[in-house]
Amino acid sequence: MKFFHVTLLILSSFFLSAQELIKFQVETGKYDRMDCPITVRISQESILKGNYNLQLIEHETDDKTPLAAQLDKKAGKLYFVLKGFTPKNTTRKFSLIHSKIEFSFPEVDMLCSEGSLQLSYKNHPILNYQYDLVYPPKGIDSIYKKSGFIHPLWSPGGEVLTRIQPSDHFHHYGVWGPWTKTKIENRHVDFWNLGKGEGTVLFKKFISKKVGRVFSEFTTLQEHMDLVGKKENRVAINEYLEIRAWNLGDEKPWLIDYSSKINSPLKDGILLDTYHYGGGIAFRATELWQKNNISILTSENKNRSNADGSSAKWVLIEGTTHTKSGKGGILFMSHKENKHFPEPMRLWPSDANGGKGDLLFEFCPIRNQSWKLDSNKNYELKYRMLVYEGIINAEHAEIAWQGFVNPPTVFIETK
Repeated sequence: MKFFHVTLLILSSFFLSAQELIKFQVETGKYDRMDCPITVRISQESILKGNYNLQLIEHETDDKTPLAAQLDKKAGKLYFVLKGFTPKNTTRKFSLIHSKIEFSFPEVDMLCSEGSLQLSYKNHPILNYQYDLVYPPKGIDSIYKKSGFIHPLWSPGGEVLTRIQPSDHFHHYGVWGPWTKTKIENRHVDFWNLGKGEGTVLFKKFISKKVGRVFSEFTTLQEHMDLVGKKENRVAINEYLEIRAWNLGDEKPWLIDYSSKINSPLKDGILLDTYHYGGGIAFRATELWQKNNISILTSENKNRSNADGSSAKWVLIEGTTHTKSGKGGILFMSHKENKHFPEPMRLWPSDANGGKGDLLFEFCPIRNQSWKLDSNKNYELKYRMLVYEGIINAEHAEIAWQGFVNPPTVFIETK
């Protein structure tokens, strides 16, 4: 009871010291929502140029605890997470306030160490981005060395879900996306199969890093290198890879945005030729996941036996883990603005690798149609991963995908 009274006293002081900056409402529209990221466009100069301790409060709810908000002044955008389940055709009302009382909100932490950048939440690792070169095991040709990939990717319970340099494919690297069959000036260049010595994708530099209480993100420049081309034309594609990890709160899944912005500096551009794998976003799963302990479900109700070569909005991959829940998975989501959406996929069949059933999955935009990148023209592929403990169903997956591509509508009230 004493704690309750202290909490009320703190909240009362908070509201007495608060200055309301804007009011707005969030309308879910025709889709249910679950822990959905929200973007509010801010045009008020006083907010963008001010020095405020920003927090959100929600109206018409019993819980008046302030919510975390994150402002990008340069972009004029305010971010927060619409917490919990919100049914379709629902309106929730908020105020953005400035308060002299500081509330502590946990952040998604970022740490660079020993050649990798790690994102974590409350000491629970989310992912590592490897920016230093990683060499293959002793005795294997160093041509397989690589940087610029995600590994490990952890489940919220701490299970490593990715794998690199497996003995069956030394060129597989966790979560990554090199192109396989490309054409430069009538030459074929393979950036995927490193053993050919034709091409590779390497980290060049960090463009930006941002740590926040709603999300943390970093952007890197990765160079797709034509190893047999002329020295002045070695870089065939510049890729700006943006990784953003949202803070959904305690005991929640990881929500990770993976955005690849590409352009070719070559005079005649580059052709990404039709092939059954390469590009997009690829995932080599942990060696723990084999044919007898994983399941696949796509948005088109296909499974591992018939999903390869099909197209989908989302793909749900679940498997056994050593965590308390005993199961976990990743929901891969493709954005509706991506090339050749709904996006075709590569999915190893259950008898892959001598019958073990190891898993490789990839959203592969050029599986059925080629894609020409014109010189110095910008293109983008956007993906989202929901990494979770336990199991989820198709309904949950669809809710998450709609939150990605058709977010709720925000209306700012005018005074």
